[in-house]
Amino acid sequence: MMSKYKENMEFEMKDMHERSKSRKMVGVIGGARADRQIMDIAEELGKKIAEEGYTLVCGGLGGVMLAACRGAGKAGGLTVGILPGNRKSSANRYVSIPIVTSMSHARNAIIARTADILVAIDGRYGTLSEIAHAKALGKRVIGLYTWEEVPGIEDAESVREAINLIRES
Repeated sequence: MMSKYKENMEFEMKDMHERSKSRKMVGVIGGARADRQIMDIAEELGKKIAEEGYTLVCGGLGGVMLAACRGAGKAGGLTVGILPGNRKSSANRYVSIPIVTSMSHARNAIIARTADILVAIDGRYGTLSEIAHAKALGKRVIGLYTWEEVPGIEDAESVREAINLIRES
């Protein structure tokens, strides 16, 4: 005979598992260094992602990643940082769940695979590699002030437009 505690625990775990499967994971990718305008856009996007009830996934460091996590954190959202190094402490302070990989830029494949949809903001070659991984996996990539002329990026003119595109997927 199952104890009441064990029965409740199994029910809670099953419920948590079902909720986590249905919760959309949005990857926010972009430069580790960014100007104030890009940082403001990333923070606004992070906030809107959290308000929609999505989980934010990123590289967990500075620049666009920090700003997006800060926005999500201020809105009570969940943030996952897929870190390039071997220390949880390298994550920006707004990362809820740090994932240590010791994989340097190879961790970009994990970010692309983990996210259901990605939003690229600004960025350089690391961002481009994440875009390439996502497109190779058949995932949608929305671009805000990022690489132009890359096939398959859906351009958004604003955070609002990016969120509407995320809702569609």
